[in-house]
Amino acid sequence: MFRRTVVKLLMVLMLIPFASCKKWLDLQPQDGLTGAEYWKTKEQVQAAVTGIYASLLGSATGSRSAAESFFLWGELRADMVTSTLLTLPEQIDVINVNMLPTNSTANWRGIYETINYCNTVIDFAPGVLAKDATFTQTALNRAVAEAKALRALMYFYLVRTFDQVPLKIKATSSDAEIVSIAKSSQDEVLTQVLKDLNEAEIDAVTDYGDRASNKGRITKATINAIQADVYLWQDKYAECVAACNKVINTNQFGLIDGSDAGVWYRTLYVNGNSNESLFELQFDNQKLNTFYPFFNTQRKVIANPIVMDEIYTIDLVDPLKFDIRADGAAVRSTDQMIWKYIGLTNTTSRAAEESYAHWIMYRYADVLLMKAEAQNQLGNGQEALDIINLIRARARALIATAQNPAVSDKAGIAEYILKERSREFAFEGKRWFDLLRNAKRNNYQRLDLLLDVVAITVPPNRQQSAIAKFKDKNCHYLPIYFYELTTNKALVQNPFYK
Repeated sequence: MFRRTVVKLLMVLMLIPFASCKKWLDLQPQDGLTGAEYWKTKEQVQAAVTGIYASLLGSATGSRSAAESFFLWGELRADMVTSTLLTLPEQIDVINVNMLPTNSTANWRGIYETINYCNTVIDFAPGVLAKDATFTQTALNRAVAEAKALRALMYFYLVRTFDQVPLKIKATSSDAEIVSIAKSSQDEVLTQVLKDLNEAEIDAVTDYGDRASNKGRITKATINAIQADVYLWQDKYAECVAACNKVINTNQFGLIDGSDAGVWYRTLYVNGNSNESLFELQFDNQKLNTFYPFFNTQRKVIANPIVMDEIYTIDLVDPLKFDIRADGAAVRSTDQMIWKYIGLTNTTSRAAEESYAHWIMYRYADVLLMKAEAQNQLGNGQEALDIINLIRARARALIATAQNPAVSDKAGIAEYILKERSREFAFEGKRWFDLLRNAKRNNYQRLDLLLDVVAITVPPNRQQSAIAKFKDKNCHYLPIYFYELTTNKALVQNPFYK
């Protein structure tokens, strides 16, 4: 039910005409969502909330979907994808550490559109209480909680990608309300992110009553997972563990059994909304994603050879032993196609009209490995290793990828977790953020993690230039897209790109 509703809302959003405003971020939302004639009933509030989710599947102004942005931002700069003859020059530039402000990969427009939908609900929904006697305070609180949590998630992606960004937390409903806004520091944005999440947690729903809604809408568990991710990024390890434990202690989630690789793959990635999932963007046959052309017919990127050769490896002695996350799951080994979003089975691909694999934002394995990372930093190495072994056992990981750090070897365990995350979340948009989080810990003690990426992905004649760039921490964030600088005069380009 929720999936069909999202698609209908998306279609409506596409049809509603935009006002003439073409200024900074095109922040003016549709008249139908801000006019006085709209905010009158509880049904209109719920439609507006559903519209936030719809905007994540594809922008009404034609901006790429959030899923595509998250893939580009989370994978192109890392070490698990490589270019093809069909890769766009601007995507090759990202891989080669040759970003310019004119590169549309840095276009954040679709994310800010979603943020403004969130702001609109937060600002306008409370007024409906006085107009609709059937609209309760509880229903309002839940609607606002969803909007705040989604706004927090969007800003979390923005600060990890751009560092300093404009912090807009009021709705823009007319040309007169559009003003130039300077960037806020990463700390300021993350303070707001946690404020939104903490407030949303109080009123968020635990169970909507149907699986699609429980997996496709914000729940209390989703909020706890986002909190854990933010705390881990901030090196607040005790807080991260506490947030992870909130999810774990619900006893609502678990790892999908891996004893049958085909069943595991279909359950987690083909059917979606599994018991392991916390939050997924709900594509379906009415609203296809762009993965099929991106990974298949247009082949914009493929898996780097190291994915099969080094990250997963193969057992040359016994081919029946294999990591279920590898060939026929994350990647098709015969041609390095990214298979996770293309396969209908381990060996059969989807048809173009079946390109509605969900984009998984958070799942239980992520919560477990975030907890392991935090516990290790707190000095609880044995618990971290126990979690790694649990994840590896489910995946039937090969002995060749096993490591045996001592319980007290914090650095060794951290590296083991990072490598296990590369196997578990291949091509799920997390790799660059995992590398950067580990690299910047303890005042960039592991900068080598980023420099090693250069050796793997950048052509030899460009490597020295790329290494020199990555030694500047300002290069670890993308530039502000040139269009935003021309329309918002308060914005200043990120330091590395001036």
